[in-house]
This record gives sequence, C-alpha cells and structure tokens, in this order.
Amino acid sequence: MEQTQTILGQPFPIPASQPKKKRMQMKSFFSKVSWKLRLQKQEPLKNVFFILAERAWDSNAKKRHLAMRGLGTMACEAPDQQVRKYKKVILDLLVHGLYDPVSSEVIHESVKTLTIMLGKIQGVGLGSFFIDITLQTRTLLDDENDSVRYSAFVLFGQLATFAGQKWKKFFTHQVKQTQDSLLTHLQDRNPQVAKACKTTVQACVPYLKPRKEYSFQSEEDQRNPRLSRHLSHYHPEVLLFFYANKIL
Repeated sequence: MEQTQTILGQPFPIPASQPKKKRMQMKSFFSKVSWKLRLQKQEPLKNVFFILAERAWDSNAKKRHLAMRGLGTMACEAPDQQVRKYKKVILDLLVHGLYDPVSSEVIHESVKTLTIMLGKIQGVGLGSFFIDITLQTRTLLDDENDSVRYSAFVLFGQLATFAGQKWKKFFTHQVKQTQDSLLTHLQDRNPQVAKACKTTVQACVPYLKPRKEYSFQSEEDQRNPRLSRHLSHYHPEVLLFFYANKIL
C-alpha cells in the first residue's frame, strides 16, 4: 500500500529512448490516470487542490500544462457537489492558465477545462471571472492553431448561453466586437472549426438586435435578383449580422 501511495505521488518513469513526442503523450496519459486514481481513492480534494495550485504557478510550462489537465480530470471525475464547493479555487487557477504568457498548450488546456467546468456549474456564480474568461477567449478565436480556435469557439458559445441578464449588456458589446471573427470563421479552413463557429454564431444571435423585421425578399431585393441570388447562399446567421450592423 505504501508503495502504491509513493508511486501516485511521483511522476511515472518514461524510457528515455522513446521519441520526445511519444514520451510526452505517455507522461500526459499516466498523469491523467494518476489523478483518476487519487479521486477514486477519495483523497481529500483540498489536498489535490494544493498540489495542482502549486504546479499551476510553477515556472516550468510542462508542469503548468499538466496542472491544467489535472484540473480537467478533476472537473470530470469529482462529484458535482465537491466541484461546486471549490469552484472559485478551480476558476482562479484556470483563468490564470488562460492568460499564460508563454505556453499555448497551457492556454489550450485551460480553455478545454473551462468548458467542462462551466458545463458542470451551469455558469452559476462566475462573478467577475465571466469578464476575464470572455475577454481572453475572444482573442483566441483567431489563433493560428486549429485546436485552440475550435476550443475557443466552443467556450465562447457556452459563455453566450450562460451570460444571463447580469452580463447581457457586456456580452452584447463583446459579440459586436467579435463579429468579424465570427463571420470569417464560418468559412474556416478547418471544417470542425467552421462547424463550431456556426454553433457559436447561433448562440450569439440573440445578442444582436436587427433594426427592423425585414423580409429577405423585400421590394428592393426583387428589383435586384442578382443580389437576392447571392444572398441566398449565405447562412441565415450571417444575414442577421448584416442587417443588425447596417451592412444591408
């Protein structure tokens, strides 16, 4: 038993002869298994938090990355009641990771874990974290990494769902500031990102107020059949953006 506890408290040894990428994948896998075993043993969450918090502020980017992944595993595996109890601690660590100044891997892992976390707490009690998360997520919608863009769109769509009345005015402004990215990535080179963007645009439509209730087949459209045919190829969500922002 003592030997098992010792193993859980230390990194799993990885043969040095293996390629670096494969070693990192194995290390990540074993780290995830380690956290699952800790949770299955019902080790006090405050102890797990202490370890993760320490690693989340470590100067080593790989350790910070593993800490964010550990938080993701915890959010998935720990009982909902326990996650809600420690949500402020978790959110603080994740927002810190979201603004990591060096590692895109830490940022990406933070985005994915925030998506899990928001789903688990249903956006309740985010407080000022909502602003921090929204502002940084916006900057990631145009990230050069496909995986980061995909995760950012998923998270931004979730934020649209959980904004509520408290953050409606703030989020409405953020959506308007983000419209160029939303429109651009509906045609993203990566089909999965484009699909995630479309879902997010649909979630954001309520935050855009059209000037009037227009019919897409108005008299002006009928006088310009070429324009009508061209517009018919656009997503309805794109047309709503056009009308809301006086592009048409």
